[in-house]
Amino acid sequence: RGWGRLGAMSRYSTEQRGRPNSPDYRLYFKNADGKYISPFHDIPLFAGSKEDKEIPAKRSKTTGSEVLFNMIVEVPRWTNAKMEIATEEPLNPIKHDTKKGKLRYVANIFPHKGYIWNYGALPQTWEDPNHMDNLTGCCGDNDPVDVCEIGSKIRSSGEIIQVKVLGVLALVDEGETDWKIIAISADDPEAQKIHGKYFYIDDVKKHKPGYLEATIDWFQLYKVPDGKPENHFAFNGEFKNKDFAVEIIKSTHEHWKALLHKKVDGGAIKCTNILVSDSPFCCSEEDARSIVQSAPAFMNGDPVSPEVDSWYFFPK
Repeated sequence: RGWGRLGAMSRYSTEQRGRPNSPDYRLYFKNADGKYISPFHDIPLFAGSKEDKEIPAKRSKTTGSEVLFNMIVEVPRWTNAKMEIATEEPLNPIKHDTKKGKLRYVANIFPHKGYIWNYGALPQTWEDPNHMDNLTGCCGDNDPVDVCEIGSKIRSSGEIIQVKVLGVLALVDEGETDWKIIAISADDPEAQKIHGKYFYIDDVKKHKPGYLEATIDWFQLYKVPDGKPENHFAFNGEFKNKDFAVEIIKSTHEHWKALLHKKVDGGAIKCTNILVSDSPFCCSEEDARSIVQSAPAFMNGDPVSPEVDSWYFFPK
């Protein structure tokens, strides 16, 4: 169980169930009142002082002229374990993804070690797999919108941080639109350096040279060690600016609203929540507690995740 010290995480805590580094490991979330919640549905997209009482939040927190968003950290930088929000499980805990019963790890793409950012998702967003994106010509990937947080601090899985959006990359992954928001934690010392009126991405190139190029390489190549082809990008791999990114976020937030109010078919997606009061999927605190207690009890496991020792290099 972990509490954050400052900012958004101070309003949330996590509770582990199952054995770490095993298929039954789960990381459940609680709010400041000790209620079990869904990070997917019950943590507001927009960061704001009244967010726990306004779902979806009607007011948003700003820093200067910037709207801040909550980000759920799934994977800490430099780690390999593919941790993700379990969208098809009640209360959507973070789990270690599996394929054919085996835990999944991303390969090291030379010269990088694991994920090269703190990687996670924006709550209350959903890339609808039945909606054709007019910009990319592909449907959504059925997940919350992904975030690559490029700040200097290594975050923890399950941490909630408030981020400043900088831009977006349009990955086309096996024929699906998979937006990658580029963001930086609002409390990061480097966040103040990135302040261009419209083109924050240009400031990223200036203050973090090579980082965006490395991001393109990573997403293009990370599935190749698994025998899959290289990924491709819309817009010829061009990073779109902050305003473009915010419009994508708002659009996927509307798709999430439709999902939570049964206006679209979510398929296997679990919409169980306790705070979206006008949603037909809203459940009681007792029901939420029962969901968590039905999961395997927490068991101490190997505190160090198995690492991927192989290094790969793919010349252009």
